[in-house]
Amino acid sequence: MSASRAALFAAILVAGVIGASSPAAAEDGTAGAVPSGPALMVAIDGPIGPATARHVHDALAEAVGRQAAVVILRLDTPGGLATSMREIIAEMLASPVPVAGFVAPSGAHAASAGTYILYAAHVAAMAPGTNLGAATPAQIGGAPPGLPGTPGPGDEDKGGTGGDAMMAKVTNDAVAFIRSLAELRGRNADWAEKAVREAASLSADAALTAGVIDLVARDPADLLKRIDGRSVVMADGTHRRLATKGLALETIEPGWLIRLLSVITDPNVAIILMLIGVYGLIFEFTSPGAVAPGVIGAVCLVLGFYALDMLPIDYTGLALMLLGVAFLVVEAFNPTVVLGLGGVVAFLLGAAMLLRIQGPGYQLSWPVIGIAIAMMAGLVFTVSRQLWLVRRRPAGVGAQSMQGLPARIIDWEGEAGHVFARGERWQARGEAGFGPGETVEIAGIRGLTLLVRRRAAPRDGDRR
Repeated sequence: MSASRAALFAAILVAGVIGASSPAAAEDGTAGAVPSGPALMVAIDGPIGPATARHVHDALAEAVGRQAAVVILRLDTPGGLATSMREIIAEMLASPVPVAGFVAPSGAHAASAGTYILYAAHVAAMAPGTNLGAATPAQIGGAPPGLPGTPGPGDEDKGGTGGDAMMAKVTNDAVAFIRSLAELRGRNADWAEKAVREAASLSADAALTAGVIDLVARDPADLLKRIDGRSVVMADGTHRRLATKGLALETIEPGWLIRLLSVITDPNVAIILMLIGVYGLIFEFTSPGAVAPGVIGAVCLVLGFYALDMLPIDYTGLALMLLGVAFLVVEAFNPTVVLGLGGVVAFLLGAAMLLRIQGPGYQLSWPVIGIAIAMMAGLVFTVSRQLWLVRRRPAGVGAQSMQGLPARIIDWEGEAGHVFARGERWQARGEAGFGPGETVEIAGIRGLTLLVRRRAAPRDGDRR
């Protein structure tokens, strides 16, 4: 009887412990470790753009479908477009799968947009020998360094405005955004603001000391060991304890569509595709039936427009570039010089205005623009020269082509008769006195009647 009472007492004690722990967990919104799948890793190498945002979106969706324990964003980036950065951060904040930002391998950096993404991660880590920072709006989007409106040395006291009111608004917005991320994740918000206003940077150890990151790890496998048991706050406000020790690590590689997108969303490539498209269609219209130029041109034109639609462009700049191309095309068919010069100027102005927001890896290359203009000018020059030469040649068809040709009299009466010219029988008018078989010269055409005259006697210099 005592043994059964002891067993009953033990069961009640265990139930009490479990019951006591569950309400506590419910009260503070804490959830224990969730049974998990594998750990997935996404590499963000190079500039951040539309292709990067699409890759992260697809990877997080796959992580949800596979019930992954954690997604590691391995960062090595100089920054990129602000629009793409915000898309990635929105995906991370709403993700039901914890996301760990990891600046790696050694020698990598997370500058500009990469700093914001690291701040937004549930867990922020860096490998030894890496750095982050330099998150000024001039690097995420806006004017390149050295231009008006760009923060320069000594402008920190002005809020990084460089004397430009619009730049002050952009800077203040960026500061508010990164501070909100820092407060959400419990990281150093003051240094985050300094990274925006003063382009400050930190090494891995300094970032750990300053409370900017959570830990330093050698590689992704070491990161999984170090974050095991760590509690993170999810989008719904619940706490989740990570169980990552010993998990299999899988890398999600970008598909062919994302690789293609990463190539064509380079603004220089997009412009080249558009030029190929325009001239491919021109060659098809001037030489119907060639097929290949038309097909290639149409495909390139669609890809170019798709790429530009993915980028934050100024449509006024795009319109000017298209107007410049149109002027150059008209110049090629009807040389006037004025249209050619106007086309070059419009194309240059449009290229300068095209990108509304620029970032590392997403600037227009002026050598590429110069080569494109040189090619267009070369095409216009070649076509104009050929047209000029054609205009100087004797006419091959029509009334003008008949002038000066010989004709043989078939019959003649008074001032009219019939002649044989170019293998055909023609009505003719001319002087009186011509006889059958006589050779005359065509002076012109009136309607369907040839005007003929006696052939001039050859000069001594013309005799062979």
